[in-house]
Amino acid sequence: MKRACPEAMLFDLDGTLFQTETLLLPAYDAAFEQMNREGSYTKGTPPKELILSSLGMLLEHIWARVLPDADEQVRRRADELLLHHQVEGLKRGDGTFYPGVQQTLRALHAKGVKLFVASNGLEQYVKDVIGLKGLGELFTGLYSAGEYQTRSKVDLVKLLLEHHGIKSAWMVGDRSSDVEAGKGNGLPVVGCKYAQFGKDSELEGADMIITDFAQILELVE
Repeated sequence: MKRACPEAMLFDLDGTLFQTETLLLPAYDAAFEQMNREGSYTKGTPPKELILSSLGMLLEHIWARVLPDADEQVRRRADELLLHHQVEGLKRGDGTFYPGVQQTLRALHAKGVKLFVASNGLEQYVKDVIGLKGLGELFTGLYSAGEYQTRSKVDLVKLLLEHHGIKSAWMVGDRSSDVEAGKGNGLPVVGCKYAQFGKDSELEGADMIITDFAQILELVE
């Protein structure tokens, strides 16, 4: 069902706009290889499925799942190295957006829709993915839990809406945290069902479901 075009659209990053595994997995391997060399973690690389299935969570919860047997110092080092290798990968040109993302965002921007990112990721990562991939000019704001130290995406979205005085917006994402963030702030939710990092039940409660990013344009009157 088509809906009136909102004033703003708020996008999750990983699994919604950005095909995370294209950047994350090489950086993940490189980070644990470095930790093994330096002796900070010598138990090998944890299964990739652990981190992929944790995308969308706050970082502290991700590392609790990926490194349940490690202390806080080891988790912080893993966090630091993963970010480092991801940023280096971005500078080399690694990582891709999902098909249709760039064209669709440009079309929405041309319609006058204000575009935002609302992510549970680190500040530098979020800003570098958008900036180094050449989409910075399209976004009114890039909001991350890393920058604003929010405890949930509900709080992050609330902050974003207050900062910009947004009266009508859609929340667009692929995880239950995105559905919660939208519903917790009274926003319609577009559930993205193409990344498949989460469970089948992730998008329960979403108002609209898309299986291709470009379908967002079909939902707007």
